[in-house]
Parts: sequence; structure tokens; C-alpha cells
Amino acid sequence: MGTAPASETPLAYQVRDLEKRYQMGEVEVRALRGVSLDIRAGEFVVILGPSGSGKSTFLNIIGGLDAPSSGHVLFKGDDLSDYSERQRTFYRRLNIGFIFQFYNLMPNLTARENVELATEIARAPLPPDEALDLVRLAPRADHFPAQLSGGEQQRVAIARAIAKRPEVLLCDEPTGALDIETGKVVLNALSETSERLGTTLIVITHNAAIGGMADRVVHMRDGQVHDIVTNARRMSADALAW
Repeated sequence: MGTAPASETPLAYQVRDLEKRYQMGEVEVRALRGVSLDIRAGEFVVILGPSGSGKSTFLNIIGGLDAPSSGHVLFKGDDLSDYSERQRTFYRRLNIGFIFQFYNLMPNLTARENVELATEIARAPLPPDEALDLVRLAPRADHFPAQLSGGEQQRVAIARAIAKRPEVLLCDEPTGALDIETGKVVLNALSETSERLGTTLIVITHNAAIGGMADRVVHMRDGQVHDIVTNARRMSADALAW
């Protein structure tokens, strides 16, 4: 957690009137309906909502995986909304680390080698062993994914994401495939590494308990921001109950 007051912390994202529409046959689906949200650099934001609330669509757009139908997404003042596919790819490569529910590790590569894959496309990457040490997996660097537990595999995925030194970590249900205790280990690893590196951390989840770890909790419903709650104090993952 930073020491500067929120009002003095620069903005990572300014989202304004964001819309995403899909055509399914003759039916138009509005996945996002005028979403506006500011996210500050170094902030930990949890986005909560049921399936179909638009949270994954929102994450995909601010992560440069998809383009909005209308509205604007400014990253550090630069409008992503008009980016070409090539520009979005460059933006993702330089600025974003993704962590998903399923780990997507290469089964024939060791933990270290999986992390090395990310460092090959980064400008100033962390050494793979340093990234693994940040998530407390240095002793398992030479193990293959099949030799690791689910929680260890997810921590390798976190190490792979942070090895790029991204400015933003975007996490889509990072504990969805894990039991409670393993999920807490993974959440602690996410929180601790993002704080140490000063990374903006955005987690989308169905699990309301995880909101206790965040600076702010954004509740989405029917493609809109329904409510935003600021936590007076952030909890550790160990204090969560779900």
C-alpha cells in the first residue's frame, strides 16, 4: 500500500461511458452499458459481479484483448479506444500481466522455463529465479507443472506475469480452481508482489470475501457499475473467510 494520499496518486486508468455490444443473430447484446471508472496507479481493485455482469468484458477491454463499441479507455492519459490490433498487442506486451483461473503453463517446460517465456518479450524483465522467489517458489524452479500442486502452478503463472515488470496485473478468477487454503496462499502472493513492485492490481471474481483485501470494491450488474466501496483497512488473505 502506498503512502501517498489517493488524491495525489496518478491515475492508471480513466474509463468513460464504455459500451460493448455484440450481435447474436437478430439480437443485440449489450455487455457493457456506459461504464465509467477511475483506477489509480498501484491500487488494488476487486471487481465483483455475477456471470453476465460484464466484468470479464471490462477486463478484456482495459487489457487490450478487445476493443469497445464506444466510449474511452485512457491508460496514463493515452486513449486505447482508437488503437489498432497491432497497437493493442504492443500495449499488452509492454504494460499488462494476465493471470487466469487456469494456469496455461507449458507442460514440457520447468517452472523456470515457463517464466523465461515471458521475459523474452519484455523490455527490462526480472530474472526468472527472482520472479519465482517473489512468490516463494524458488526451490521448485526445476520442477515441471505435473510435479506441482494447483496452488504452486498458479504461483508460477503469477511469477510469469510479474517477470515482465508490468504496470498492471489483470486477474480473472485467479483462485476459482483452488481450495480455500491454497487460494489464500495465491492471494497473498498476488498482493505482496504487487505491493513490492508497485503494480496496479485488478481482480475480477464471484467471491465477495476477496473484496476485503482491496483498496476498493467495484460491484457490477447488468453491464454497469452498480456500487463502489472503499475499504478503510485492507485485510490479509489469512483473515478472509468464505
